[in-house]
Amino acid sequence: MKKMLLAAAAMSAALPAAAQTVAVTNARLVIGDGSAPVDGGTVVVRDGRVVAAGAGVAVPAGIPVVDAGGRWVTPGLFAGFSRVGIVEVDGVSETDDSAAAGSPFNAAIDVAPAVNPKTSAVVLNRAEGITRAVVAPEARGSIFAGQGAVIDLGADMDAVTRPRAFQFMVYGEEGGRRAGGSRPAAIAMLRNILFEVRDYARAPAGFADRGKDALLTRADAQALVPVVTGQVPLLVHVERASDILVVLGLKRDVPALKLVLVGATEGWTVAQQIAAAKVPVLATALADLPASFEQLAATQSNIGRMQAAGVSVAIGMINDDEARQARLIKQYAGNLIALTKVPGATGLDWGRAFATISSGPAEALGMAGEFGSLRPGRRGDVVMWDGDPLEIGTAAVKVFIDGVEQPLETRQDQLRRRYFDPKEGALPKAYER
Repeated sequence: MKKMLLAAAAMSAALPAAAQTVAVTNARLVIGDGSAPVDGGTVVVRDGRVVAAGAGVAVPAGIPVVDAGGRWVTPGLFAGFSRVGIVEVDGVSETDDSAAAGSPFNAAIDVAPAVNPKTSAVVLNRAEGITRAVVAPEARGSIFAGQGAVIDLGADMDAVTRPRAFQFMVYGEEGGRRAGGSRPAAIAMLRNILFEVRDYARAPAGFADRGKDALLTRADAQALVPVVTGQVPLLVHVERASDILVVLGLKRDVPALKLVLVGATEGWTVAQQIAAAKVPVLATALADLPASFEQLAATQSNIGRMQAAGVSVAIGMINDDEARQARLIKQYAGNLIALTKVPGATGLDWGRAFATISSGPAEALGMAGEFGSLRPGRRGDVVMWDGDPLEIGTAAVKVFIDGVEQPLETRQDQLRRRYFDPKEGALPKAYER
C-alpha cells in the first residue's frame, strides 16, 4: 500500500500545476503587441485568461504570486507555421501524418485527429517558450493540402485549440508539380475547383459524387465552402513575386477570400501590392540566399521592407525543419533586430520583432482576440526568461499555458542527467564497456 501511495505521489508531481489563476510581478514585461518592454510590470491571469498587464497593476488578494525578480516576462511564443505534433521521424512513414499521397481526399483532410501531444517536438519547443502553434498539412495529390489546426503545447492530451482553423494550398513551383507540371495547370485546377465548390454550395444534395479519380470529392467540396465564403482563412504557400500577384488576384474572382501568404521570399518586391490588398504574410525569416528559382530575390531584409511598406508580417517556418525546430523563431526574430545595424539592410525594432512571433501570427489567422499578447481577455500564455528572449543563449525559466505552469524537462535533459557522470553497475548492458 505504501508503495502504491508513493507511486501516485510521483505521478502527481510530474503533472502540471492545476491552478489557473496566477500573478507574475516585478517583471521586465513585454505585452507582445509591438510595444517596448516595461520595467516593474505585473501580469494577472484569472481562470486561464489575462485580466491585467502593465506597470502599476495591483495584484488581487488571495491569488498565487510569482516574483520574476526583474526577469523578462512575455506572452508565449506563437509558431506561425509548423508541423509540430504530426511528425515524429521523417524516414518512418508510420510516424508522419503530414501528408497522404495515396488518399482520394485533399482539401477534406483534417490534421487535428493526428496531433500527438506526446511527440518529442512538443515538449522540446514548450521548453523553449513556444505555447501555441499553427500546424499545417503538406500537399500531395492536389494544390489543396487540407485543413490545419492551432494547437497548444501543454503537458496534457487536449492539444487542439482550434481544429479546421484554416485551409492550406500551394502555388508556384510546388503547386505546378501537384497540378500536373506547370503554374497554368495549377491555376486551371484552382478555377475548376472553385467552380465546383460554388456548385456544391448552391445545392449540396445534388452534387454528383465523381468517384475516387475526381479532382474534387464531395468531402473536399464541403471543406472548401468555408474558404470561399470567408469563414476560414486560406493560407497559400507562394514565393515568387509574379506568383504572389497571381494569388492576390484570386480575390477578384472570390471577393470573400481571407488570404494569408506563406513564405513570400520575394514579397518585398511587390510589397505595395500586398499592402494594398490588406493580405497578411507568414514570411520565411531566414531566406538570405535563393534556395530555388522562385526565390532569386531572396534577402533577409524581406520582412523589414514589407513591414515598412505597410504589410502585416509575422514569421512562419516552411521547409525549414518546421516539424521539430519551431523554437528557431526566437533566433529569427533576433536577427531582424540585428539587421537594423547592418548598412543597407532593413530590420525591425525590438518590440516589432517580438510581435512577429507573438501577436503577428495570431492576427494573420484572425485570432488576435485570443492569443499572442498579454492584453486583457487573451489566453494566459506567459513565459519567464533568464534574459532577453531574442538572444540566442536565453532560456525559459517558467512557462504557463492558460495559466497552468508547465513542466520543462525534455528527453535531452533526461539523457544528459543519466549519462553525464555514469557509475559502474548502473548502466544498461550496451554501456558496460
